[in-house]
Amino acid sequence: MKNIYGKKVPAISMKKLAKLKTFDQHLDEEYGLKGSPSRDEFEAKAYAWYYAECLKDARKKAGLTQQQVADRIGKKRTYVSLIERGQTDMQLSTFLLMCVAVGAQLSFTY
Repeated sequence: MKNIYGKKVPAISMKKLAKLKTFDQHLDEEYGLKGSPSRDEFEAKAYAWYYAECLKDARKKAGLTQQQVADRIGKKRTYVSLIERGQTDMQLSTFLLMCVAVGAQLSFTY
């Protein structure tokens, strides 16, 4: 037993640690190898979810409702909801409109 932050915890076995799979190994098993159609689909959905979360967080920080954002970008509230849940694809122009509507600042580097 080790004492960590005042609590007794069991020591971690190096043999057990060696048997643990990496995150990439889990992704390979669940969604296929990088570059495969199923992995590409998963990664596209993951990015859509990530950007949707960013927009939702920015909207909430700005104190806006989905309806207010929808009104500002000329779309329906249900569309904003679908975007925020990562359940629909959006055009870059819509993403940029939503960023402006919620006051999000973007930086572009290359």
